[in-house]
Amino acid sequence: MVDVSQIREHATVVGSDGGHVGTVDHVGKGEIKLTKSGAESGGLHHYIPLDFVIAVEGDQVRLNRSADEVKQEWSTSGAP
Repeated sequence: MVDVSQIREHATVVGSDGGHVGTVDHVGKGEIKLTKSGAESGGLHHYIPLDFVIAVEGDQVRLNRSADEVKQEWSTSGAP
């Protein structure tokens, strides 16, 4: 299991294929909130479940899905 306390704000989030997903804005409520300023964001915050995280290596968060798969599953509203 990944120690989510190692996930830092402004860390790069990448898919299992190495594709860029976004940049960490905040971690909480079982999910990662991505910044809305990234090219992929469309000006919106996106949220991905912490269950997707398989490793935290320095300033990089690696996910268990490809970048495209993550972008199909992410949401624009956080957990209640």
